Amino acid sequence: MSIPQISFDEGEKILDWLKLTDALAAAHELPRAEIGDTFLYRRDDTLLTRSAWIDGLGVAVKAATIFPGNKAQGLPAVNGAVNLMSDSTGQLEAIVDFHLVTKWKTAGDSLLAARRLARPDSRVILIVGAGTVAASLREAYGAAFPNAEFLVWNRTPAGAEALAARYPGIEVVADLAEAVGRADIVTCATMSTEPVLKGEWLRAGQHVDLIGAYRPDMREADDTALERARIFVDSFDTTVGHIGEIQIPLDSGAITRDDLVADYYGLKDFIRAPEDITLFKNGGGAHLDLMVSRYIFDAWRAAQ
Repeated sequence: MSIPQISFDEGEKILDWLKLTDALAAAHELPRAEIGDTFLYRRDDTLLTRSAWIDGLGVAVKAATIFPGNKAQGLPAVNGAVNLMSDSTGQLEAIVDFHLVTKWKTAGDSLLAARRLARPDSRVILIVGAGTVAASLREAYGAAFPNAEFLVWNRTPAGAEALAARYPGIEVVADLAEAVGRADIVTCATMSTEPVLKGEWLRAGQHVDLIGAYRPDMREADDTALERARIFVDSFDTTVGHIGEIQIPLDSGAITRDDLVADYYGLKDFIRAPEDITLFKNGGGAHLDLMVSRYIFDAWRAAQ
C-alpha cells in the first residue's frame, strides 16, 4: 500500500480555518505532548527536525532544511516534509507538504486565540508586517471575521502594497500608531528584534496577536504592552525560557510568571472582560505541527 503524499495545492482545496481551530482545541484536551527538536549544521545550511508525540493523536516528525544559498538559484530557502505516524502502530500514515503544515499551523494557532479572546464584533484588523505569514493571516482572520476591514503596515511600503494588490480591499497605512488606534485586532508577524508595537498606543478592548519573535533576542511588543494586557500563550513549554517576547520582560521584572494567564492546555481560561486588552504569544512548536498534520490527513481522507 502506497503512502499518501499530500501536496500544498491538494491540501489548500480541502482545508477550513474554523474547522482547523476546532481541531486544535480538541487536540489540547488530550494528554500534554512530548516534544523534541534537533539541529544539524553544515556551514550556512541547517537541518531542523521537530518531533512530537501525543497519546491518542499519533507521532509527527517535521524535517526542515534551511539553505540560504538557494535564493541565488531562484529556489526556496526553506524546504521539508512532515511524516505523520499512527498512534496505535507507529506506522507511517502520510507525508504532508512542509509549507502546507507551516502555513496552516502558524495562522491557525493565532486564530484559535483570536476566536476566544478578540471581541466577536471586531471590525478593523491591522496586520503588522507584509511577508508570507501576513497573507496567511489575511485568509485566516477573514474566515473568522468576514465583515472586518483589513489594514497593513510594513517597514517598506512596497511590501504592504504587494499584499494589498494580492488581497484587494486591504488598506495600506503609513502611520503605525494611528493604525493601532483604529484597530480592534492587531496581529504582528515581523522579524524585529526591537519592539515595533508600543503599549501606549493600545486601548481598552483590543486583542494583540504576536507571531514574529521566535528567538531569545526577538521582540515585537514593548514592556508597556505586556504590562497593560492579560497575557496568554499557546504553550508554556515553548515560550517561557525560549522566546524573548516573554522571557526578556520576565527577566527584567516587567512581568511575572503569574501574569501569564493560561496556555492552550487551559483553554477554558481564555476569556476576557469587555474592557480587557488581551495579548497572545504564538510560539509554535512540534505539537502543533502534529495537531495540524492530523487535521490535514483526516480532511484528506474525508475528501477521497
